[in-house]
Amino acid sequence: MRRMRVAARAAAVLFTAAAAALLTGLHAAPAAQPPAAPAWRQAERGYALEFPRDHASHPDYRIEWWYYTGNLAAADGRRFGYQVTFFRVGIDPQPANPSRWAVRDLHMAHLAVTDVDGGRHLTAERLNRAGVGWAGASADTLDVRNDGWRATFDGAEHRLLARDGRGRFGVDLRLAPAKSEVLHGDAGFSRKGTQPGNASYYYSLTRLRTRGRIVLDGVEIDVEGLSWMDHEFGTSFLEPSQQGWDWFSLQLDDGAELMVYVLRRRDGSIDPYSAGTFVDASGKAAALRRGDFRLVAGRKWRSPSSAAAYPVEWRIEAPPVGLDLHVRAVVDAQELRTGESTGVTYWEGAVAATGSRGGRPVRGRGYLEMTGYAGAPMSEALRGVDPVLRTPDPVGRRRRCSRCRNRDRRMRRSSGSRWSIWSGRGARRRTSVTERASRPCVRSRASYKLCRQT
Repeated sequence: MRRMRVAARAAAVLFTAAAAALLTGLHAAPAAQPPAAPAWRQAERGYALEFPRDHASHPDYRIEWWYYTGNLAAADGRRFGYQVTFFRVGIDPQPANPSRWAVRDLHMAHLAVTDVDGGRHLTAERLNRAGVGWAGASADTLDVRNDGWRATFDGAEHRLLARDGRGRFGVDLRLAPAKSEVLHGDAGFSRKGTQPGNASYYYSLTRLRTRGRIVLDGVEIDVEGLSWMDHEFGTSFLEPSQQGWDWFSLQLDDGAELMVYVLRRRDGSIDPYSAGTFVDASGKAAALRRGDFRLVAGRKWRSPSSAAAYPVEWRIEAPPVGLDLHVRAVVDAQELRTGESTGVTYWEGAVAATGSRGGRPVRGRGYLEMTGYAGAPMSEALRGVDPVLRTPDPVGRRRRCSRCRNRDRRMRRSSGSRWSIWSGRGARRRTSVTERASRPCVRSRASYKLCRQT
């Protein structure tokens, strides 16, 4: 009913404004049109990726992420997986408000540590704006940060620092590339659909020798192993018919690597823009098209939190490169629910692989990412569409701190696209859409997130 009333009021306002404009137009010259708002650049063929230049941020594009995963081991044989991902999502390419509080980009970050022997998967997340120094990404060099979490590159090694707010788990790692950058798709131009612009620039560092420390239960553990790094940027990625993806990165013990993904459509079919890349031991890369490989889902695990059923065992066949692999999750429960940052629920975790390549036995480790099994389709999430109202939502859903729910500080909707923040003393302050970012929660000191614009 409230939406109907709002719609009726909006229609009346539009009718009145149109009538006034018509009457005024009979007696006055048309007013000058304001300049068109700046637009985000689209990924197109012809851009030549160069390094280390393109490790840095690309602020002309709306969506960008830096993604690190790895499988590590301690001296006593204990095994761990980790994920650190930094996201930059453009909100307004040129904010009209000159204030440093104006939101041009939102910066999100996800951290996960898998304790393989303990069967645990620990996660944390961050959401901040850039203008006041809480987060940012340099356009000159690889230097991405978010509230104490950071990824940098000094020309020889990558450095990763991330730890949850209570110091219970995290990573402090140095990663040295063993191979040069691998460009996916057509020289780094990765098509995701038929519509113009539904593409990204995409490359990987497929084998990074890693050493450093994993933090678990507040204890620092020396570890070493291998990591993988992805960097991808563009403005629009998926098409409305696409539900999500299943993505693998595998490092084999014969020195080769495999990246492969399928884009799943809403009708259950596989999109023809699914693709992959095989990298041999010398670093030579070969592109894989949809018909060059086959992914077969096996056993599923159902999340008790989201009720999503994720395939946690797979078979991968890639005849052009002689691969036949069985891949399984080292821990079934590796789901991330990121309601305080991206708002996406997905499965991302460490996997082990066994099988053959060219008839010879091969083993490996890697990571698997599965999206679109819970919540709204990823095509809507990447377009910035509210998954409930199916309307544009440039900021994304921001929920209030769960510890504050129904306590001293509550959020109530007020007129227009604003929210009122009420304290226990009844004081009220309105916050515009350009001011939606983290602020300390008066009750728990946790991250206090503001909700979506509707």
